[in-house]
Amino acid sequence: MTLKLRLEQRQVQRLILAPALQQAIKLLPLTNLELIEIIDSELSQNPMLECEEETAEKNIAEKTEGKEKDKEGKEKEKLETREDQEEESSMESQGEVKDSEFESYFQEYFDDGFRPYFSEKKEALSLENIVSKSPSLWDHLNWQANLTFFDSKDKEIAQYIIGNINEDGYLTVSVEEISKTSDASVEKINEIREKIKNFDPVGIGSLDLKETLLAQMDYFQIQDEITYEIIDQHLHLLEKSDYSHLAKLLGIPLSGVKHHIEVIKGLNPSPGRKYSAGKTFYVVPDIIVSKEGDELKIVLNNEGLPRLRINSYYKKLLSQASKDNPDAYEFLKDKMKKAFWFLRSLDQRNQTVYKVAKYIVEKQKNFLEKGIEFIKPLTLMELAQEIGVHESTVGRVVTNKYIMTPRGVFSLKYFFHKSLSGDFGEEISSLRIKEKIKKLIENEDKRNPLSDIEIGDMLARENLKIARRTVAKYRKQLKIPPSHIRKRRFKMEEA
Repeated sequence: MTLKLRLEQRQVQRLILAPALQQAIKLLPLTNLELIEIIDSELSQNPMLECEEETAEKNIAEKTEGKEKDKEGKEKEKLETREDQEEESSMESQGEVKDSEFESYFQEYFDDGFRPYFSEKKEALSLENIVSKSPSLWDHLNWQANLTFFDSKDKEIAQYIIGNINEDGYLTVSVEEISKTSDASVEKINEIREKIKNFDPVGIGSLDLKETLLAQMDYFQIQDEITYEIIDQHLHLLEKSDYSHLAKLLGIPLSGVKHHIEVIKGLNPSPGRKYSAGKTFYVVPDIIVSKEGDELKIVLNNEGLPRLRINSYYKKLLSQASKDNPDAYEFLKDKMKKAFWFLRSLDQRNQTVYKVAKYIVEKQKNFLEKGIEFIKPLTLMELAQEIGVHESTVGRVVTNKYIMTPRGVFSLKYFFHKSLSGDFGEEISSLRIKEKIKKLIENEDKRNPLSDIEIGDMLARENLKIARRTVAKYRKQLKIPPSHIRKRRFKMEEA
């Protein structure tokens, strides 16, 4: 086979993501807080953009402090005396004032010294108002180890054990592995581990649940032989809620088993969680839906988002540099182009989010007014076809977005779920099915709870034919135990 060089022309379709398109796609999944960071970054990099709110606040501050120039003061006085003039002439005169203000305002950026973008003065935070960071579980344990172990080898082993404790407080490596790594005997490792188990929180560094509960019983001196026996030998029966079998093995009535289980409930199965740094997530709705009369009004929540516009001062510099300074002209022209694309991307993002929210509200109007019984199934593909965008675009829009409605705050993803067909061909939301299953189990006879097959038969009588495995799947998603577990727990409550 010989290799030859030749020219060949082919026509192919290829999707090329231009930088402007990439920027528009990047803005779609962002929340308001994330969008503020992007806007601040763009403001610091592009002189062609400015924030309207900051300019207005500066004008008000200068007016109250009496720092305006004489010319600006005269122009403002003239504006005040022309209150009855037409709105257009008023806006033109106000624009002239702003232009002169911007010229003097941006003059400070030509000085040799550096000045920050935001000139707002903030009060220093009081030390009493600063919340100190709480110590982590490992910091707390190492502090106790330094007060307990004074031999360098023992302290090294203790630190190794503490370093391998997870957030729940359990040791994640075996004693034999620690023995090989630290070159110490198994007896020495267990001796140090027993001391660590008596640290605060009690039971820390245990290998399993049984060891944790028994360590807490010993530390708190709970003298209860039956409870000790339940934890030591019959913990697997508690996991299955097999209280009758447990009562038979112990030779006591169910009421006696209930008393000992209450003792076990007073122990902590995950001692490390006491010092785990739990994160608190605050939801800020991106869309607000309010009811006005018989209609639902949709408003994008732009609170806190800066309003951007093209800076008039640098726009003038661009026109002047076209004749005098070609390099400055090319630089400012590039920044102007990027500023226009950024503003267009923000506007396109808002329009897409509004279209998605509007269709969801129109589709789920009965749900928002009447309740979960009237929610309708919805898919990303259906919404994408209706508003004329790609399915992936809708997926980006609904990511990390929340909507506040008269019925509460929901994630946009909440409204996207599968549908099931009824006997008459109508589409029924899976959320509606889950709500029906939940209500059936809440109203069931506790002495004879409903099985998954019985729940399926009851739904079939309401024209909802669902397989038993589907009922079981939805029940697990609702975190509801099976019928035999519910029956055992009710018998225990009655004892």
